[in-house]
Amino acid sequence: MMTPSANPVKVGNLEIGTGKFTLLAGPCMAESLEICLKTAEYLKNLCEELNIQYIFKASFDKANRTSGSSRRGPGMKAGLEMLAEVKRRFGLPVVTDVHESAEVEPVAEVADVLQIPAFLCRQTDLLTAAGKSGRAVNIKKGQFMAPEDMKGAVEKVRMAGGNNVMLCERGTSFGYHNLVVDMRSLVIMRQLGVPVVFDATHSVQLPGGQGNVSGGQREFVAPLTRAACAVGIDALFTEVHPDPAEALSDGANSLDFKQIRELLITVRG
Repeated sequence: MMTPSANPVKVGNLEIGTGKFTLLAGPCMAESLEICLKTAEYLKNLCEELNIQYIFKASFDKANRTSGSSRRGPGMKAGLEMLAEVKRRFGLPVVTDVHESAEVEPVAEVADVLQIPAFLCRQTDLLTAAGKSGRAVNIKKGQFMAPEDMKGAVEKVRMAGGNNVMLCERGTSFGYHNLVVDMRSLVIMRQLGVPVVFDATHSVQLPGGQGNVSGGQREFVAPLTRAACAVGIDALFTEVHPDPAEALSDGANSLDFKQIRELLITVRG
């Protein structure tokens, strides 16, 4: 963690960038209401125990899949209903991805944070719509982007009236089927005047590494997270699933309940 950000982000009653540790976590895909509720309940209790701010994460549509036959999720209507139930039952703020500008308005009625996927971080119409929504915006740095070049994405959101902006590091393309994390990017992006988030589980993804699906190296989540925390981050993003081996998306790099507990205890000291 680090000193307060020049522009902390407000998410409901929470503030990201004030020096208090924040976790954005949940299953990659909103597979079912049961999995969403089970994960949200566990992580809510764990974060209360460790004095960590918590935002529940799940995607209603995984629009960027390796194969056209891969499961994408429940769709916007069913997915938003699941997120709304998590909010109602546990009083948690929620974050989910938006992929097109037309999705922003209906998603913003439920989600407290709109997340811009890495491959879409330069899409002007999407960033502008997110900025106009009144919601906090978490922009994932493209795997093809230099950290300093994310200034343009931040400016697009701010020009549209969005002042609650975060930038998220999730690895940079390193040859084929591999990512590498340049820890300098966390410092550089924070110098743009925004809180920074480290996406620990996507950073160990092996894009398309298993032919028709992406692989992952879960064993590197903990060391990379420790390194990111040592450099200084405002929030941590992880994908968590009750049984990663059965997850419908990103199971190879997702953490189970035991692993996320061990990780948070380690980085919180």
